[in-house]
Amino acid sequence: MEGTNPVNKKLAAALSGGAVLVLALSGCSSSDDSSDKLNSWAKQVCDAVKPQAKKISAANTAIQKQTSDNSTPADVQKTDAQAFQDMSDAYKAIGSAVNKAGAPDVEGGEKKKTDAVKELNTISASYGDLKKQVDDLDTKDQAKFADGLKGIATQLDKLSQSGNDALAKLEEGDVGKAMAKQESCKSASPSAAATKS
Repeated sequence: MEGTNPVNKKLAAALSGGAVLVLALSGCSSSDDSSDKLNSWAKQVCDAVKPQAKKISAANTAIQKQTSDNSTPADVQKTDAQAFQDMSDAYKAIGSAVNKAGAPDVEGGEKKKTDAVKELNTISASYGDLKKQVDDLDTKDQAKFADGLKGIATQLDKLSQSGNDALAKLEEGDVGKAMAKQESCKSASPSAAATKS
């Protein structure tokens, strides 16, 4: 079954970027100049993001496990479709969590929230679309299947980048500092290293 392995590896590599972007919510250096209101907002978002980050990481791991040479196209299809569905659900849940938390207590907070929610929902829909594309691939024709996966991997690269941008904008300035202090955002971070192949 040659062909599946390198292509699915590319898929796994593209996915790693996507998984790491959510775990980037762990932020970096923390400082204590955030308001109580902002800290409380950050805690609500981080607590909601943590299980979703785990879900995305698990989906990524599932795809990476399916990169062995003896994986049949049908196995790869089933695993990838489920992983994309999980990712779609996770991003939707993160978008809902940010929406529910409301605008962070910073200048332009409302726009930050609206933009992030819109972007996260778009990413969720894109993963849903990738799931449909994987479901429609022809598993009986190895070459066609590999080509189809290649196209999906290319889209994944773009998707990872747009997700990165959405969260980076949300985390600019004091919002990021407040999030960096939250235990649930910090503890989402170590698995980022584990997703790197």
